[in-house]
Amino acid sequence: MMRAIATLGPIGHLRPGPGTWGSAAAVVLAWAVHGLGGFALFFAATLAVTGLGWWVVGKAIQTSTDKDPAEIVIDELAGQWIALWPVSLGATMAGTGFWSLWPGVVTAFVAFRLFDILKPGPVGWADRQEGAFGVMADDVIAGWLAAMVVAALAVIAHLPMVTR
Repeated sequence: MMRAIATLGPIGHLRPGPGTWGSAAAVVLAWAVHGLGGFALFFAATLAVTGLGWWVVGKAIQTSTDKDPAEIVIDELAGQWIALWPVSLGATMAGTGFWSLWPGVVTAFVAFRLFDILKPGPVGWADRQEGAFGVMADDVIAGWLAAMVVAALAVIAHLPMVTR
């Protein structure tokens, strides 16, 4: 049961790139959760998934020789959802749908995947840590970095056209 939650059922077993499949599934699930309750529910669900992820990953890797099995993708779900916080918050504040802010969705997906794959700075540090912390923290940090990219680009995109 723990392994099924950690792999998001069959999603973690898709090849190639189970992390990318997990992130793609996370975007679809984010849209659904946001649709049910806006940013407040999405924020709470992200915290719950992150906590659940830490717990189930700890259980799932206890008997594994691999410190971060590729099929475990609940960490991608948590990180991708964090990356999507600016989109969900912006959509809620604007009173519009999640997909109305599709450039932010695409940016969150691409930025999160890049941070997760390239593992710069603090993402790489977290990835080198042991246990559930190492599995989850690199994606959480990658999510935060991607969220900052999304927010910064949203600010730039919505600056008044003073110089035009």
